[in-house]
Amino acid sequence: MSAGVTSLPEVPEVRAAGVPRLTAGFDLAERLDLAGHLVVHGPLPPLSGERLAALAEGIALRGRGGAGFPFARKLRAVADAAVRRGVRPVVVVNGSEDEPACRKDTVLLNRAPHLVLDGALLAAEALGARTLVVGVTRDSTRRSTERALDERGLADRRGAGLRARVQRNPHRMVTGESSALIRSIDGGPAKPPGRKVRAAETGVGGAPTLLSNAETFAQLAVAARTGVDRYRSTGVPDEPGTVLLTLSGAVARPLVLEAPSGVPLRYALQLAGAPADPQGVLTGGYHGRWLDPAAAHGAVVSRAALERVGGRLGAGAVLPLARDTCPLGEALPVARWLAGESAGQCGPCHRGLPAAARGLEEVLTGGGPPALEALRQITDAVRGRGACRHPDGSADFVESALVAFADDLAAHVLGGGCGRPVRAVLPLGTGGTGAVDGDAGEASGRVLTVDWTLCEGHRLCADIVPELLPIGPDGYPSVAEVPVPHRSLADAERAVRRCPALALRLEADPRHAAGPEAPGRGRRALRRGRG
Repeated sequence: MSAGVTSLPEVPEVRAAGVPRLTAGFDLAERLDLAGHLVVHGPLPPLSGERLAALAEGIALRGRGGAGFPFARKLRAVADAAVRRGVRPVVVVNGSEDEPACRKDTVLLNRAPHLVLDGALLAAEALGARTLVVGVTRDSTRRSTERALDERGLADRRGAGLRARVQRNPHRMVTGESSALIRSIDGGPAKPPGRKVRAAETGVGGAPTLLSNAETFAQLAVAARTGVDRYRSTGVPDEPGTVLLTLSGAVARPLVLEAPSGVPLRYALQLAGAPADPQGVLTGGYHGRWLDPAAAHGAVVSRAALERVGGRLGAGAVLPLARDTCPLGEALPVARWLAGESAGQCGPCHRGLPAAARGLEEVLTGGGPPALEALRQITDAVRGRGACRHPDGSADFVESALVAFADDLAAHVLGGGCGRPVRAVLPLGTGGTGAVDGDAGEASGRVLTVDWTLCEGHRLCADIVPELLPIGPDGYPSVAEVPVPHRSLADAERAVRRCPALALRLEADPRHAAGPEAPGRGRRALRRGRG
């Protein structure tokens, strides 16, 4: 078993449990071009709008990007809005996959792009759409998708019956949020707009927009060929068909697995070489929830079944932890990464998530019951108040870790720590720094340090970088040192220059250079003591 998987291959190994559907033909070619795609899957039958909606309804198709909204209801809402307003709708494929633990859509767009395009083109034809956009955040998916459009003779040309193009966005977690993708397609920043937007009513260019993720459209294309009855012959009755899972964490071989819904979670983990008795399993990725060993052992893979035991299917990422690592210590770098992925435009996300990451570190470094209570107050405060679902999902990740690893939590809160090392098995992109592809949210390798012998509580530093240096009830910064992400480096330098008492310093971060350490054994500099 690997003891230090900090990143996933861009296109990992793919396996199928049972007869492959989405991954059919992967044993024949690394990438199915249009000719190979037609050999494997055959021609696509034409479907009217109502027949397509009835098909999606008959197979109980829900969005596979995490939210799980019924596809047929979304399709009908777009059609109704387009007729009512007398405008052509737009179809958008969300191929953004910016979480370090997810690769299923990347696999589809790199290896079976025409299956995704089949579903999108079915929807475009049924709706009378004249614009198709595929949103991606990786160069490999952009190249493969552009090549697939070219193989079909599709392009973004004036006068074409269907204008199709690829939208390449920055590799950030929030760019995959639907409203952020629509905003970027319209020429704006790839950030959520900060208000509730119904794409089915007002999406790209103000037109009704059908937006769903790559796997959803691929599932639609499979169902169009098999028909409802054959599609439903696999999987559980209320969620038929197959699901794509990305398995990483404490596994021998990270992989994307296609399996029938209802497969035992422990069987999927076994195929990836996970420990037979993991101390916990994260389901749904970094906006998901942790399962304790008992729940994980009895769980089956479906949206409803995982919800019943406290888990989440989400975007299909599954990450087990072995028993030789500190689970809360493993969660801390992810909490920091989630904080760094903020769009920086709403308080619960921009300030709350860094505070939650610092709060978790306080718990791990000897803060005791007061630190735990403060952490729970922070995660409660960010929920339901953000411009998108990023704060909520991040809070779920932290809170479920506290519940699933109650024994470990008690060791840190009431004792001197669990004594186990952090093996850094949860993927965080290249190098495991908490960001991906040089994103502005990654660690800069610098740390802000407060010298308590000089600090006079002027609070100018907190005015400049409130997300890094919150003020405590005594009027002084509530932390002694904090890592600085790249996005905040310029502000941190300005805060150092403006400190009247010269009490603030920007230094090299020893943790950034030395790698992970065991919580409970390392320094406790985050706890301010001015005795």
